[in-house]
Amino acid sequence: MTRKQLIRLGVPPGNPVRRAADFIAGYMKGGGESSRLEEEIRAVLARPGAFLGDPLRASLAKSLMEAPRPRSKPVRYRQWGKDLEPTAVNQMENACRLPVSVAGALMPDAHPGYGLPIGGVLATENAVIPYAVGVDIACRVKMTVTDIPVDDLKSKRQRLTKAIKAETRFGIGAKFRNRRHHDVLDRDWSVSPITKSCKDRAWAQLGTSGSGNHFVEFGVFSVTHELEGLPPGRYVALLSHSGSRGPGAAVCKHYSRLAASQHRNLTGKLKQLAWLSLDEADGQEYWAAMELMGRYASANHAVIHRHMADHLGYEVLLDLENHHNFAWKERHFIEGREREVIVHRKGATPAGKGVLGIIPGSMATPAFVVRGKGKTQSLDSAAHGAGRVMSRRQAKRTLSWKHTKRVLADGGVSLISAGLDEVPMVYKDIHGVMAAQKDLVEVKGRFDPQLVKMAPAGERPED
Repeated sequence: MTRKQLIRLGVPPGNPVRRAADFIAGYMKGGGESSRLEEEIRAVLARPGAFLGDPLRASLAKSLMEAPRPRSKPVRYRQWGKDLEPTAVNQMENACRLPVSVAGALMPDAHPGYGLPIGGVLATENAVIPYAVGVDIACRVKMTVTDIPVDDLKSKRQRLTKAIKAETRFGIGAKFRNRRHHDVLDRDWSVSPITKSCKDRAWAQLGTSGSGNHFVEFGVFSVTHELEGLPPGRYVALLSHSGSRGPGAAVCKHYSRLAASQHRNLTGKLKQLAWLSLDEADGQEYWAAMELMGRYASANHAVIHRHMADHLGYEVLLDLENHHNFAWKERHFIEGREREVIVHRKGATPAGKGVLGIIPGSMATPAFVVRGKGKTQSLDSAAHGAGRVMSRRQAKRTLSWKHTKRVLADGGVSLISAGLDEVPMVYKDIHGVMAAQKDLVEVKGRFDPQLVKMAPAGERPED
């Protein structure tokens, strides 16, 4: 019986699997029938305490009783912002009850997700949780500040619109007929059977933006003090938001199922928080695949911004970007001592001391360039956006384009395409979110969108 077969039966990975293998060897050596192996192991799984006095089965039974189980109380976490949705708070508490969890934080843009809430930050001990990273692995934001005259946003809006339409693609499965190029394709895509099988699709989708809350937009970037060598002033900037597209979703789907199969003792919503040990081959394989998806997501943005600059012939004056659906190996002081942990930021921006990041609002409200303050209690994290206040279904049922167009006109925003489930009213007030995290980040610049493109109405969201 193989390791994978044992895990499918419900034997936890690690020491219980090793003790199960020892039991099998002793059982077979003693003349046991191989046809009864599954029945024997299931019996110990069902009532391990009953076998502690059995010389052949005691080690397996003891290892099962010592296997990590959910905590009765969540580990300590801190919340930023008030009146957060109870479902999101409950998801955070569930995540903090995992036996591998050591600390957490909940950002002011938090809203319900799958497993960990959007805006949830979770530190674990030597374990990675695929659904705490998210389906859209390494979703990120990138801004390039250009030398385009600010007046061109109005006088040459049609030209800018054509450039956006030409240089990226929106929608599930969107791809380029004439494929784009980036050296990310020269990396080793065989780190996982999933990434290997997805490489051709990744090439076809390179430079695309997908659907959901993903966007590409031009707007005015304002800075009052020098930023990374950029003098104070008003500039035209390009801002994009998207992730690792179909390949990232395939990686998440495969490894989240694998994690769930290894932790059949997790019940209810905790099933969505199954983890992979980084001491095991499966965990190491997922980690390598996740990091590759991070490089691929970065390449997607690099291709979009490079082609846009070539199309319009502008010079890039400043380049900024950051992930916000990822896991990092970091050192943090937790419960009075420094330790290496795995920090999952699902819809949360890295905000270590001095680290620059970008926090978008909505298609009609500002995005902010921020510098992190390195707050220990937030695990060096901040919000990743405004955060939703209503579901996509509710937005489609209750909102109208008539009202939306007035809101956009008041903000001087031209919308190329989007669905009602992404209009400004589905999001929290970004100014309130920023006010709730003044101790986490310092605002260094403001981006006001003027020309926005998202996936057309009717596209299935992938954010």
